[in-house]
Amino acid sequence: MTRIIMHGCNGKMGRIISSLAAQDPDTQIVAGVDAFSQASDSYPVYASLPEVKEEADVVIDFSAAAAVDGVLDYCTEKHMPLVLCTTGLSEEQLSRVKALTEKIAILKAANMSLGINVLQKALKQIAPVLAEAGFDIEIVEKHHNQKKDAPSGTALALADTINEALDQAYTYTYDRSQKLEARSKKEIGISAVRGGTIPGDHDVIFAGEDEVITLSHRSYSRAVFGKGALTAAKYMAGKDHGFYDMSDVIG
Repeated sequence: MTRIIMHGCNGKMGRIISSLAAQDPDTQIVAGVDAFSQASDSYPVYASLPEVKEEADVVIDFSAAAAVDGVLDYCTEKHMPLVLCTTGLSEEQLSRVKALTEKIAILKAANMSLGINVLQKALKQIAPVLAEAGFDIEIVEKHHNQKKDAPSGTALALADTINEALDQAYTYTYDRSQKLEARSKKEIGISAVRGGTIPGDHDVIFAGEDEVITLSHRSYSRAVFGKGALTAAKYMAGKDHGFYDMSDVIG
């Protein structure tokens, strides 16, 4: 049984993970933390991590970038593994996460779904072949109208996966409205759409001479991210230190 502290328990993803954990005989959320400390029928809810009294094996964080520093402080003090799902972190925060993996185990993923992580594996194989053949690369992501960060962490992760496979030779272009020029061959264009209740759509477009290849991932429910977070939490329980991502979980 993996005992979990759910940080951000009253948010949309926190509630979904709580529901999924209640149906999983191998997981138990022993405590929740949320600035909006509405009570839960399943576990005690606290306004901050230092107030938590229950013993746990791992923390899942689905909160906001501003709250991540406190999560890192808590997990370092308790020497507790962390599944870090919050996006929109600053460069300073990302550097701190990397540094702390010398002391504690942290799994950070821009997207917790199995499909996105399999897509990343595929891109490592596909991108070098198509780039060599002169294909242009564009990424279009779509999310609900309440998402604050743009482009999405997943879109950036997809771009990073491609760029790593291409020896970091490409730059990222987010806006062409001020450019009266043709696109560079060594760029990855990243576009963001915000509207309605879209959980998350990502298209990776390879546009070549007279042909286009598009690799797409569609999320029809946030539950796919919750399932991935719980799988990651079970994987991380007992880990001492190091930096992990979902590729470690899925093998």
